[in-house]
Amino acid sequence: MIITRIADKVTKGADQATETVLILSTSGNPSSDLNGEERQADRRPRATMTTAFITGITGQDGSYLTELLLSKGYEVHGLIRRSSSETHLSRLAHLPSDANLYLHHGDLGDSGVLARLVHEIEPDEVYNLAAQSDVKLSFDIPEFTADVTGTGTLRLLEAVRLHSPNARFYQASSSEMFGATPPPQSEQTRFHPRSPYAAAKVMAHNLTVNYREGYGLFAASGILFNHESPRRGELFVTRKITKAVARIKHGLQDDVALGNLDAKRDWGFAGDYVEAMWRMLQHDAPDDFVIATGEAKSVRDFCKAAFGHVDLDWEAHVRIDPQWFRPAEVDYLLGDPTKAKTELGWNPTVGFLELVAMMVDADLVLAEAEAAFAAVATNP
Repeated sequence: MIITRIADKVTKGADQATETVLILSTSGNPSSDLNGEERQADRRPRATMTTAFITGITGQDGSYLTELLLSKGYEVHGLIRRSSSETHLSRLAHLPSDANLYLHHGDLGDSGVLARLVHEIEPDEVYNLAAQSDVKLSFDIPEFTADVTGTGTLRLLEAVRLHSPNARFYQASSSEMFGATPPPQSEQTRFHPRSPYAAAKVMAHNLTVNYREGYGLFAASGILFNHESPRRGELFVTRKITKAVARIKHGLQDDVALGNLDAKRDWGFAGDYVEAMWRMLQHDAPDDFVIATGEAKSVRDFCKAAFGHVDLDWEAHVRIDPQWFRPAEVDYLLGDPTKAKTELGWNPTVGFLELVAMMVDADLVLAEAEAAFAAVATNP
């Protein structure tokens, strides 16, 4: 059984720190092997490693960033919501049970918890990846989106300012902030947000700049363009397409409903983009960086590549549904990553077709298992 450690409390000593942890299965239920008992888990001496605190650790980016930091010898702490611990820990479940990883229950809406955790963990680096990140949904729940994505960043910045002012802070900004501004978009391009999500991200971005300039925090923002992977949430259009392709190939569904096929995005691989996040916090000075491939493709292009990967005609399986159009569309996002390439030495390693194939192949494995299960259920 793969297990995950959920932090209960942190006690620090001069030379060695110990942590009381509750062993949970990835489903969120106490492990029957361990009877849910608490045990003491040794933590390595703080002097030997860098400590990072990640919000949104159970998301796509959080999981890739966790892998990267652990590979570099970091001690990693992550913030998880109760609902996250029940549904999305699967993105971390492949990590070894003895990984130097500690998960803490909390929320960006709770300033007290954030302050306590920053005080206790004493992180060297803080990565704020958490957000209500569904753009279309943000039109339905704008106040919640603004509170979590915008004000939540303010709460975390305050916690860092008051309790760990020497920590380096990374803010996950978004290309959606550019909105209707014509491409290509760079660090000098004006923002024109076209959704509550994008407006909240602009707020968070500007707060990060303000805390950098006003309080001298090492606070950097990565303006990341669309980045995908097999770990992408199924409500995002790219994963919606690749999952549908795999299920259609295995006879599990007939078609997929999409919205604006003409929308163009600069799509890269999430694993490449977390490397850029880390490089920003190793830079000599805090700054803002656009992270992108410099190449844009339409949703139609993505469909062609995904269906073509399994020799299917995309036009025979894609239908347009008005419900998937946004109230205010963002037509064309194309990033200029020149600054990141020049100053950070960062370059994307996965191209568009390779990314699409990677996602389709991963979903084919899932669809094959689903089809096999369905066959057994139908013919026991």
